[in-house]
Amino acid sequence: MVEHIAFIMDGNGRWAEKRHMPRKYGHKMGTKALERTIKNCADLGVKYVTFYAFSTENWSRPKEEIDYLFDMFRGFLKDAEKYSDKDYRVRFIGNLRKLPQDIADGCEEVMRKTAENKGITVIIAMNYGSWEEITTAVNDLAERGAFPVAEKDIVSALYTKDIPFPDLMIRTGGEIRLSNFLLLQSAYAELLFLNTLWPDFNKKALLKAIAQYDSRTRKFGGLGDKNA
Repeated sequence: MVEHIAFIMDGNGRWAEKRHMPRKYGHKMGTKALERTIKNCADLGVKYVTFYAFSTENWSRPKEEIDYLFDMFRGFLKDAEKYSDKDYRVRFIGNLRKLPQDIADGCEEVMRKTAENKGITVIIAMNYGSWEEITTAVNDLAERGAFPVAEKDIVSALYTKDIPFPDLMIRTGGEIRLSNFLLLQSAYAELLFLNTLWPDFNKKALLKAIAQYDSRTRKFGGLGDKNA
């Protein structure tokens, strides 16, 4: 059974444009898909689910769109109490210090309130970029004088240091790339690229993705199953 699924939620803008609606409407419906997917993963017994919400490269988007995304995220933080009620643990990874102060503070508050919860762990990547994460980790190790550096040292300095690496990485929207997301952590993840636009991602698509994962043999550089 898959323990950790990571999602690159692509296609919100194109979903809206296909319906002759503004891009921000696509982001709104994408938020509903995120909430739906969290519930579906929890119901199916997935223990960790990670979403690529805002990348370090997304700052290059028009200011109006960024402001709208941040306003939507403020709404998510206000609604996060319901995740605590469901016993979900909520985590945020990324360079939170460069986010607007109220959002950074809100992330810290939600993490504090849900830290002891025992249900699914929901990880939201905000102002996240894998190269930024790796650079930060290396600088942290350098400041500590942790040389020579071992693999485990790098892992211990990542934003995800206490989170299992993803088993399955799903990208919606038809693009076939990782876009600077969890590059180290996904070294041996099973990758699945879907043409489905994120607002259309539903339980049927999730079940199909998990079934495809279950049909694969994970070899981790070895031979895997002797019959593979």
